[in-house]
Amino acid sequence: MAGGGLAVQGEVKNYNGKVTFFVIVTCMVAATGGLIFGYDIGVSGGVTSMNVFLEKFFPSVYEDQINAGPSKNQWCSFNSQLLTVFTSSLYIAGLISTFFASTVTRVLGRKASMLCGGAAFLIGSALNGAAVNVVMLIVGRVLLGVGVGFANQAVPLYLSEIAPPNLRGALNIGFQLATTIGILIANLVNYGTNKIEGGYGWRISVALAAVPAGIMTVGALFLPDTPNSLIERGKLETARRTLQKVRGTDDVGEELQDMVEASESAKQVQHPWKNILQRHYRPQLVMALSIPAFQQLTGINIIMFYAPVLFKTIGFGDNASLMSAVITGLVNVGATFVSIVTVDRFGRKFLFAEGGVQMLISQVAIAAILGVKFGVDGTGVMSKPYADAVVVLICTYVAAFAWSWGPLGWLVPSEIFPLEIRSAGQSIVVGVNFLWTFIVAQFFLVALCHLKFGLFLLFAFFVAVMTLFVTLLLPETKNVPIEEMNLVWKKHWYWKNYIPDEHRVVA
Repeated sequence: MAGGGLAVQGEVKNYNGKVTFFVIVTCMVAATGGLIFGYDIGVSGGVTSMNVFLEKFFPSVYEDQINAGPSKNQWCSFNSQLLTVFTSSLYIAGLISTFFASTVTRVLGRKASMLCGGAAFLIGSALNGAAVNVVMLIVGRVLLGVGVGFANQAVPLYLSEIAPPNLRGALNIGFQLATTIGILIANLVNYGTNKIEGGYGWRISVALAAVPAGIMTVGALFLPDTPNSLIERGKLETARRTLQKVRGTDDVGEELQDMVEASESAKQVQHPWKNILQRHYRPQLVMALSIPAFQQLTGINIIMFYAPVLFKTIGFGDNASLMSAVITGLVNVGATFVSIVTVDRFGRKFLFAEGGVQMLISQVAIAAILGVKFGVDGTGVMSKPYADAVVVLICTYVAAFAWSWGPLGWLVPSEIFPLEIRSAGQSIVVGVNFLWTFIVAQFFLVALCHLKFGLFLLFAFFVAVMTLFVTLLLPETKNVPIEEMNLVWKKHWYWKNYIPDEHRVVA
């Protein structure tokens, strides 16, 4: 039998089937769930750098910006807990909602969770666009968090289950690609709306979040649910027809049988949240806790959330800071295509390692330049050559993240769980991701104020640790059918110690 902690004999299987137009379109529609996540990441940092938005909702920060000068401490110019609550409230809401999403995803299917997420996001974006006070802003952000929590719980699972094994990496990274496109679109929208006279441009920016939410919600109505989910809910014939359609062949018996057997073993697990703590699931649990935490500890949210704020801090004007954010957004999208092309050819571990080294070098160099120009007291100005160098280094860092920890932080966890704990495992992944996103978003501006340029060195240290971690402890998962994934743990030099002797595979 395949899946779970049951014995699997032999080598990893290669099922019949081909890459069909239907599966490509299906995965593209599902991956637009990433637009929701990306647009919100990009738009929040942009509007918080707009003076008209700050003046209306965060007047103390606005006053600091108006009175800023070369003699003022640049590191602390945006240090406001209320401002960071606006940004980070979404992620604590996402953290809580993903555990409810787990039940919906398991009982009603992946498609149902995507519909719930889209509806919550639509309501939240409407509230934000109409906000007249900070309370409305934060309530809207909380609803956006619910939407993101449901979407991030369901979409990576959907993509991993629907995609053929040899293209699972590339198609799953469609979620990350959509996220980067969402960030870029948000940066472009912010750049345009900041030029609108009358002080309402920020409303257009936040309200337009309804567009990606609408795309996913309407698109999800026409998506089939995954064969794994259909089998899990007792719809075997529907699962067979769906599998035949996405694989482009009637000869799906072996793959369907493996799914059925995995589902039968999954039904024997009555309490997935309790069972995921068992020893033979320890490898998957460690990765579910570690990879999403490390993804946030790369420091990417310094750039994605606060890129315009950061660029303003180092001396760029309003429009220049927003345009610099657009440039990093373009790099983000382009580098994600690199990951799509290479992930199933070179493997997950190679991209993790190369991206880690590149991010490490970039962050140390950024810290050195900021330390030289602003020092510990945060006073001074950034000349154009140095400012350009910082932008280039940030783009180098963003590119490395976009083809490594960005997409792989979602891809790898979504493909490693056996069916019986898959929904619970994905909820842990999303929950941990949101928890660390919340922590970084909430405390970044405070940390920037106190650690100064040393904050970049701190993130560089984390990057070094996580690169070593995946090099030693993550097995390669490229081209392995999702129902046969247990084999890679049984053959791993360390994790095989957590598999009972009678369940191990002899390499």
